[in-house]
Amino acid sequence: MVRSKQEMMDVGMQFARNCEQIRMFTLEGSLTNVNIPPDEFQDYDFSYFVTDMDYFKKNDDWLDYFGQRIILQKPEDMELFPAELGNWFSYLMIFEDGTKMDLTLIPLEEYKDYFANSDGLVEVLLDKDNLIQEPVIPTDSMYHIQKPSQRSFDDCCNEFWMSSTYVAKGLARNESLFAADMMNQVFRPQLLTMLRWKVGIETGFSLSVGKSDKFLMKYVSDEVWVRLLSTYDMSSQSKMWEALYTSCDLFRETSQLIAAQLGYSYSDYDEKVSTYLDRIRQQYA
Repeated sequence: MVRSKQEMMDVGMQFARNCEQIRMFTLEGSLTNVNIPPDEFQDYDFSYFVTDMDYFKKNDDWLDYFGQRIILQKPEDMELFPAELGNWFSYLMIFEDGTKMDLTLIPLEEYKDYFANSDGLVEVLLDKDNLIQEPVIPTDSMYHIQKPSQRSFDDCCNEFWMSSTYVAKGLARNESLFAADMMNQVFRPQLLTMLRWKVGIETGFSLSVGKSDKFLMKYVSDEVWVRLLSTYDMSSQSKMWEALYTSCDLFRETSQLIAAQLGYSYSDYDEKVSTYLDRIRQQYA
């Protein structure tokens, strides 16, 4: 059985209290966000602020305190994937009961930088030296959908229609992996951005749809959701052409609606590029 939240919080706190080198203990991420429905797959994103990093890094035996693991990853100790956390050091663990913990060690002297660069989803659980003078209240406001300016709206349209030609070029050349990569990495993200902005307008730009737009389904119609999901089916050349054109239809409908609601002008990329795509499809599909 997956351990309960209380059990995991207790084990994290007990270790922090009993270890002299740990001076502060924080919780980050979705578990601090009241807008995220809890489930058994949520990570425990713990950070320990310590006086001696080497005390912990000399071996991994102390990690056994948290439970038997099925896998351990140390992102700051890998060759293929360069470290990105500077002086910090993290341990990503999945335990035999299915619980996942992401534990980060941070030099105590860097605690001000930590809070200055926080995304707002932080809760201070232990502060042995009373370093934090003001209350820290978790908030996801940094991730709320932001109202686009006319310039940002234009840029999104420009990138969408330009990248649509890359997808079509890949399909015309029968380069399926190239076309799929353009679809996933450059083209479809603009559609998702436009859909987010529509949600923002409808909700007063008061919320987030989560990492990787995971809550978008709650805010779009069933019909839009089904059409959007269909664009992920790239199992054949014909399916990829359908995905391209469905994406274009969805983008056109959504962006024209947003332009009308925000009083923005809508560019002529649509008509001209759509004609260009039709010509390629007729010749090569």
